[in-house]
Amino acid sequence: MARLKGGAVTAVAVLVAVTGCKSAQSKGTSGSQGGGNGAVLAAVDSLAVKGRAPKTGYARARFGTAWADTDSNSCDTRDDILKRDLKAVKFTGGTCKVSYGLLEPDPYSGKDITYRRGRSQVDIDHVVPLSDAWQKGAEYWDASKRIALANDPLNLIAVDASTNRGKGDGDAATWLPPNKRYRCTYVAAQVAVKKKYGLWVTPAEKAAMKKVLNGCPDQKLPTGGNPTKAPDRFHAR
Repeated sequence: MARLKGGAVTAVAVLVAVTGCKSAQSKGTSGSQGGGNGAVLAAVDSLAVKGRAPKTGYARARFGTAWADTDSNSCDTRDDILKRDLKAVKFTGGTCKVSYGLLEPDPYSGKDITYRRGRSQVDIDHVVPLSDAWQKGAEYWDASKRIALANDPLNLIAVDASTNRGKGDGDAATWLPPNKRYRCTYVAAQVAVKKKYGLWVTPAEKAAMKKVLNGCPDQKLPTGGNPTKAPDRFHAR
């Protein structure tokens, strides 16, 4: 995806001509799509493998205020992702606050979803959940890096709220999108985020990632997104 004013993003379509991943969407990715021909599997192998650490000390506040405008485009992160992922977008009070849009289709369920501000059926999901990140390295980061992860377009995607609530803080070993056509793209995005931020994976998680990606060896690895350090004006506990 290309970055626009201050870092807003535009989506790039990716077609993956493999069984189980045909016409896979690229929502939730940022920057150019690069490195097919096994590069995503190589990226999985490059990730450190460790056990899941305790959740002790985790709180959402450790990753800063939700939807901080870390790219300084005067729009919060949630609205940036809605603008990127929804179709037929309408705004209220300018060009930041999205009041209406269509998620056609929702990548997780495959359903068509209508977004209306204030009674939304759309969540902005962290592809790598923040709690999962905490248990796999983020506990040891400084606040700036945690804030960056929480607001990085590479790790964010607009999805059906009800489907997303079933994910919790699951990794690839415990949760995959019900929409099987999207699983290659979803797992590739998780790999890209974990590689970019230096997060580790568990043995079961690595095995689950490879099981999905072995079915689509030409799946491209997403790149780009925001820097891994948020501006100094942002703070977290």
